[in-house]
Amino acid sequence: MATSAKRLSVVISQSPSKNPKKKKLEEDIVMGLMIESGIDVTVVPNLYDLKADGTGMLALKKFTGNMVVCSWLFERAAHWVLDRNQIHGHVGEILLKNDDEEDEDEEQDSEDSDDDKDRVIDQREIPDRKIYCLDFKSSMKAKDFLEEIKRIHQENAVQIVGLGNGLVNGSSNGNAAAKSSALPVVPAAVDAEADKPIVQRIEENDGRRWYPVIDYSRCTNCMECIDFCLFGVYGVDRIDTILVEQPDNCRKGCPACSRVCPENAIMFPQHKTPAIAGSSDVAASLKIDLSQLFGAPESNKSAEEIAALERDEQLVLAGRDTVGMMGLSKRQANRADEPKDDLDALVDQLNDLDV
Repeated sequence: MATSAKRLSVVISQSPSKNPKKKKLEEDIVMGLMIESGIDVTVVPNLYDLKADGTGMLALKKFTGNMVVCSWLFERAAHWVLDRNQIHGHVGEILLKNDDEEDEDEEQDSEDSDDDKDRVIDQREIPDRKIYCLDFKSSMKAKDFLEEIKRIHQENAVQIVGLGNGLVNGSSNGNAAAKSSALPVVPAAVDAEADKPIVQRIEENDGRRWYPVIDYSRCTNCMECIDFCLFGVYGVDRIDTILVEQPDNCRKGCPACSRVCPENAIMFPQHKTPAIAGSSDVAASLKIDLSQLFGAPESNKSAEEIAALERDEQLVLAGRDTVGMMGLSKRQANRADEPKDDLDALVDQLNDLDV
């Protein structure tokens, strides 16, 4: 039995800057979507700056179906900003991406296939919907975004006529999936009056924010971030899973905890360095010198040493004493040591020389 197509919620997250080119791109997309049927458009301030209990985020929480979010954040960062505000869903596959991120996605796919670590996301139940995050930095042409949104809408509006227990919007139950390739695909029926686009604009003036965002698809709950941070930003939930408990305790401009995370699971979406801001190239960072990847000044210092210096700077600004490398010992230090390689042996020799 056929059912009517579901409406698609599209969120336009505005740039926090007043750049006229950015504003024009946002408005051109809104205007283009106003002539599309079956789409609800919601315009909100910068996604990262929205308060959990503010008007903007509360409006987004009401959407229960598939959602497209266009923002000036990297795709990965936008997804986990939503997640931390209890807006959950599977990552929707998008075709419009930054050119410099496509190769990194392929590399990450090959790495994930060999990943045997327990990730926090593996313990979660994710609702049966998709969230598609489009990065405004991918193109300055509104038509590129309009075409991608229409492609996503068409993909989600398609109906598959099922046999027996049926198929709806491409999802299946039981053995019906095996039969789906033989089923005809037809466009859903449209009620012209009910299908008119709806546009709402939400204003919020709470100012710019700065706080860490955790990517739970990478996080292993090692707790090194909560050990390192001395400003009470991190906490744990009822099942002892790490979370950003007091985001506004974070020191503006300080990304130190992202440097010490062994899985590169911590992002600061407004940071000027792409790897810290959530670019997909962070996925390959374990193979690269972290101090260079994260935009640190050229020096002989490790990522941990740089993070300790950044933390000390914030402690001084807060009128507190510096602590140096305290809190950088690994909680998992008691696990079985892996065989040392030649580099480890060389480091041991240097330590023995006390140079």
